[in-house]
Amino acid sequence: MALGTLDRTPPPFFRQGPSALTKLCFCSALALFLMVADARFRITQPIRATAATMLYPMQRALLVPVEAIAGGRSWFAGLASATAGEQAAHRELVRQSERAMRVDQLVQENTRLRALLDLRPTLNVRAQTAELLYEAADPYSRKVIIDRGVTNNVVLGSPVINEAGVLGQVTRVYLQSSEVTLLTDRDAAIPVLNKRSGARSAAFGGAVAASGLLEMRFMAGNADVQVGDVLTTSGVDGVYPPGLLVATVQAVDRKVDSGFARILLKPAALPDGVRHVLVLEPTGVQLPPRPEPAASEPAPGKAPQKKAVRK
Repeated sequence: MALGTLDRTPPPFFRQGPSALTKLCFCSALALFLMVADARFRITQPIRATAATMLYPMQRALLVPVEAIAGGRSWFAGLASATAGEQAAHRELVRQSERAMRVDQLVQENTRLRALLDLRPTLNVRAQTAELLYEAADPYSRKVIIDRGVTNNVVLGSPVINEAGVLGQVTRVYLQSSEVTLLTDRDAAIPVLNKRSGARSAAFGGAVAASGLLEMRFMAGNADVQVGDVLTTSGVDGVYPPGLLVATVQAVDRKVDSGFARILLKPAALPDGVRHVLVLEPTGVQLPPRPEPAASEPAPGKAPQKKAVRK
């Protein structure tokens, strides 16, 4: 065998190269250099973008089963919710249909009874929609401005309501707008009727400052008023049609040292967040005029004059 063909390299055990400490220092310096260079010059940004582009199809493929499971759960949950909502709406529709039939029967019965008793038919007031523009600038009052005025046949005293109940009353009318005083204003008052007991009274605004509550004043301490009683318009004032929701009794304080009870009411229609309202025609417009006092009757506070008797 020729000597030139022999492997003269030392075995791996006897090979010598850079020490482990040298390799550690070199790798640490290289890593530090790459981190600084990437932070300052972003030299690895193209590499990251290329790797992300190449791995994106694989990521989407791995996410397909996860999205399918999540979508299936959402679909079944939505189906169950829609089924429950449909059943609830169907039950509510049945109740509304039954109530509507009862209302029709009551209206027909009321018409027959009024005809039998020769009473006036119920008043049908005209109404028109309006939009709330802004609140009044006075911070000590609760008044709003709506976009209906004289050109829209709005008159003083017109009731203003929304879907929840009575909001207030028109107190000033301009050409293209009107000012509405809310029930919670300190100067507002409205006659009410207790649906449970049938007692009439009056509700006043400004019961507690900045509370938005009403107060039923001048009620005896033993009056038949309970928490939760529903109050509606009585219809005897010639302004509000009867039966409109006004408030609910929230608290009754029967004071021992006073002959009157302090009764706080929560308005049925909260003015906050209201955008569209309904302006009604005052019921007094359709009522017959009041009879004039007879000419022969003396004026109030004056004694009748005696006629002179000729001798």
